[in-house]
Amino acid sequence: MRILIAEDDATLSSQIKSALVEEGRVIDTVADGEEALYMGAHEPYDLVILDVGLPARDGISVLKEWRKSDVQTPVLILTARDGWSDRVDGLDAGADDYMCKPFHMPELSARIRAMLRRQAGTANPVFQSGPVVFDTRNNKVLNNGMPVSLTAQELSVLSYLMHNGGRMVSRTELSEHIYEYDEDRDSNTIAVFVNRLRKKLGKTLIRSARGQGYQIDLD
Repeated sequence: MRILIAEDDATLSSQIKSALVEEGRVIDTVADGEEALYMGAHEPYDLVILDVGLPARDGISVLKEWRKSDVQTPVLILTARDGWSDRVDGLDAGADDYMCKPFHMPELSARIRAMLRRQAGTANPVFQSGPVVFDTRNNKVLNNGMPVSLTAQELSVLSYLMHNGGRMVSRTELSEHIYEYDEDRDSNTIAVFVNRLRKKLGKTLIRSARGQGYQIDLD
């Protein structure tokens, strides 16, 4: 799952990115409101972490512009302002959640997981397809009750297909959600990751249709 962090505090941005990368997320970072506005409007993110006090353009105006332009990406606001009126302003501008600084990283991670689940239309943190179980709380994958070790990219592909269970996902869409902005997005490598997942988790887990993409059906 691909996330944009819009935060001008370089240390904090790096800390959040490191924590989320360890959880298997794909992360892009920007440090000002103008760049955040552009990236959020032109790149297909699964979630945005948006600081209110950005230079060049504040986070609330960025968010309002996204929503005005029908950008529906879930947004979690970060801010040093802890007044209730500030929270109301952020939520009324179109934010999906709100956290005040300082915060604990495990709570941020939990809120992100919850937002991604809501986007997928489920409240259950565990996805299952036949004998394959994917626990989003710890990124553990079981096949017939046995733990399976996956590479970061294999996990990214599995996570995106699970979160979009029951829907055919094209190679292009997958590549847009498992690579960072400045990485070489070769949609042909998606077939390689899918084949590896089939070898590790069973040939029937991921259905494919020529020219359409891949799909996992959930229980």
